[in-house]
Amino acid sequence: MAGVSESPFRRLCRRFGADVVVTEFLSAEGIRRENPATVSKLRFGPDERPIGVQIFGADPVAMGEAAAFVTDVFGPEFIDINFGCPVKKVVRRNGGSGCLRDLSLVQEVIRQVVRSTHLPVTCKIRSGWNEEMRDPVTIARQCEDAGAQVLTLHPRTRTQMYSGSARWDEIAAIVGALTIPVLGNGDIKTPEDAVRMHRETGCAGIMIARGSFGQPWIFDQTRDLLEGRPKRPDPSIEERFRIALDHAQMAADYEPDRRGAAIEFRKHLGWYVKGLPGSADIRKRLHAVSSLGEVEGIFDEYLRDRDRFGSTEADVDASPELLEAANT
Repeated sequence: MAGVSESPFRRLCRRFGADVVVTEFLSAEGIRRENPATVSKLRFGPDERPIGVQIFGADPVAMGEAAAFVTDVFGPEFIDINFGCPVKKVVRRNGGSGCLRDLSLVQEVIRQVVRSTHLPVTCKIRSGWNEEMRDPVTIARQCEDAGAQVLTLHPRTRTQMYSGSARWDEIAAIVGALTIPVLGNGDIKTPEDAVRMHRETGCAGIMIARGSFGQPWIFDQTRDLLEGRPKRPDPSIEERFRIALDHAQMAADYEPDRRGAAIEFRKHLGWYVKGLPGSADIRKRLHAVSSLGEVEGIFDEYLRDRDRFGSTEADVDASPELLEAANT
């Protein structure tokens, strides 16, 4: 969730029913060296709690020092270790899912983090490095034995990236093999997907990542279905635009560079309008904005002229580059 799960988005997701939020994943080296850009991303407000700070790295000592710093200075509810990120620049340094090539390293990292904090330590993993090394149950057991108190599985290998389908049966296998709670992740695009994952796997909870992009209301809708209520409807276009503008304002207030914040926010704007009639045109315009005022003008113009658009256009998924940037 790098570049996406920042404080404004986390606050919005909590407002729309997310039980727990997690920071974007942060480098242990950057944290322990107190790199200003890294440390600034550790900020969170009381309305984001309960929150976990997600860290990554392949040096057990650095991971332990980072966990201690986060615990002492920021005091989240838990520390999450990312063993799932498939992005090349992370894996190249053996971080994220790169660690899955060496399960002894995975255990050493977990044990060092557990020794360095009084907070619960959780882990996010993939099913393995590649098909030949695909063994999610063994990986999960190693994590539990090392001290992880909750485990999340994204049931793809690193080499799959986001291709193919997530194998939810592997989540079910881990649920049956571990004594700690298991969370499911992967291919949750709708509230119905989340309910189906819960029913098919018996997982203790569901981690929704890319499925929340541009639709943070997915959490409230999922809760409706899980608790046996009719699903509340999707927001109207006017409501969707109001949510997007509220999110944009929070992002502008959060970042000292308002122009930079607007440019960085373009990806969110593209997700908010995905699937709307005329979305290709409006998305093109939104991806060129450099201020919040421009966004308001584009939305107002769309609402005035929407009758000229036909039925909902087939939309394209986010680019591979965006999916790498917004990794889970």
